[in-house]
Amino acid sequence: MDSSLPSREGWEGGLHYGLCTMNYGLCTLNVGGRLMNLGEPRVMGILNLTPDSFYAESRAETAEQVEQRCLQILAEGADIIDVGACSTRPGAVPASEADEMARLEAGLGVVRRVAPEAVVSVDTFRSAVARRCVEEYGVQMVNDISGGAADPDMFETVARLGVPYVLTYCEPVREDLLTEALQFFGSSVRRLHALGVRDIVLDPGFGFGKTLEDNYRLMNRLQELAVLGLPMLVGVSRKSMIWRLLDCTPQDALGGTTALNMLALTKGASILRVHDVRAAVETVKIWNEVASF
Repeated sequence: MDSSLPSREGWEGGLHYGLCTMNYGLCTLNVGGRLMNLGEPRVMGILNLTPDSFYAESRAETAEQVEQRCLQILAEGADIIDVGACSTRPGAVPASEADEMARLEAGLGVVRRVAPEAVVSVDTFRSAVARRCVEEYGVQMVNDISGGAADPDMFETVARLGVPYVLTYCEPVREDLLTEALQFFGSSVRRLHALGVRDIVLDPGFGFGKTLEDNYRLMNRLQELAVLGLPMLVGVSRKSMIWRLLDCTPQDALGGTTALNMLALTKGASILRVHDVRAAVETVKIWNEVASF
């Protein structure tokens, strides 16, 4: 683990480090020249341009569907639109780079037409796709579910682009989940800082390379990632960790999603990535009211 980072013992002893600390963050992200304050949690709405995303209701393939979904996300109060065009659900065959970019060209063209001022993130693990989305469509954030592992050029590309980067922990668990997550984040953040990347968001990677028990163990100890002093994105929306536990389907997993989102907020989450924006915005509003006392 990066020795320049504070120890876990420092966090447990009640000390807070960095500009973004659990529940009391003063952290900001530079999104296209505007500062987004993460002192209060934000909501990221999912816009899938894929025909095979695990939650069918989230798919938007035609221009009309993309426009409707984009406007719905914003009307329900999301702060960020996360646009993806390559499904990463278990068992999915990844779209080719050409197919992914073709979907993004069509979808982002619609998004920028109907919501030119919206903060948009691109969900991709390919550096060339990220570069084109930022340079050609003004995307302000890169959300990489591979944590840089899928494309060795991703870190340098994000550094050149100067946009916030969502760094996901997706490695298989070997022995101690939290120790391994902290080591991964510490090492990756050091590399990104050395390249000049300053706006980094940590994603614990619920569902990626983790068993059902791993996911809930991670949620139970989520606050320990606050030792890194960086904002944290939590994406559990309608995932199998919910519907497998509750013996239901993704379509029936909104209640479980809301419960986990509230729990994540109590443990320091700065951004909730969700399909159901209205429910998440209401969860954040309730959390903010409770946290104000």
